[in-house]
Amino acid sequence: MEEQEKLRVLITDDSRLLRKKLREELEKLNCEVIEAVNGKEAITLVLEQEPDGVILDIVMPVVGGIEALEFIREVAPDVPVVMLSSMGTPQKLMQCLKMGAIDFIHKPYTKEQIAHAVGSMRKIKAKRLEKEE
Repeated sequence: MEEQEKLRVLITDDSRLLRKKLREELEKLNCEVIEAVNGKEAITLVLEQEPDGVILDIVMPVVGGIEALEFIREVAPDVPVVMLSSMGTPQKLMQCLKMGAIDFIHKPYTKEQIAHAVGSMRKIKAKRLEKEE
C-alpha cells in the first residue's frame, strides 16, 4: 500500500477528553491534528491553518458548531466538514447536511465512523488537487 500523505484535520469540541481520544484515533489514520475548543477558535484556525478537513461538535460555548459550519462554508467552501454530536436530532442532521457538511456522526462514535470520515476527506482533497493541476 502506498504511503498516504498526512491529512491536516481540525477537531473542534469543548471536551478535552473527547479531543484527546479523537486525536489518538486520527493520528493512527496518518492525520496531523489541530484542536479548537469552540466554533470561534475553529473559524480562526480554518483561516490561519487551512486544514484538509474539520470535525465540528454542535453544542459548544462562544460559537456553536452550526454557526461555525455556516461561516466555514463561506470562507472555505471546499473544506470538508464532519459534524460530531450527541445532540443529533433528525432536524439538526438535515440542517447540517443542507449547509454542506459531508457527514454527521453521533457520539459516542466508532473507530469505523472516524476512518470513513477521514477517507471521505482524503477523496475530497484528492479531487481538489486534481482540479488544481
